[in-house]
Amino acid sequence: MTNQHPITPPLELLDKWNNLSLSNKEILVIVAQWGADQELEACCEWLENQPQWMEDLRSARRPKPPSLKEQAFKDLDELLRIARQAGVFNPPDNIRRALEALPE
Repeated sequence: MTNQHPITPPLELLDKWNNLSLSNKEILVIVAQWGADQELEACCEWLENQPQWMEDLRSARRPKPPSLKEQAFKDLDELLRIARQAGVFNPPDNIRRALEALPE
């Protein structure tokens, strides 16, 4: 392709993705994410003179998934809510303290 659009994956990448043992749907997701990442990078390049906006844009458009520790706190809160609601027990606070002691 001589007139390839900038957010069209190069043939080498398409071949690489095609050789993965993935379904068509999974490949389409990878290709869409790649294109979105190219667009995000172009926006960030355009915003180069506004670094605080660039980081805000990256954070807003590519939020990081919650850490395992954050997920554990959320799950613990839900379990405690259910246990208290059912009157099963009033659990000790040592599980929460142990989670808090873990590194991020």
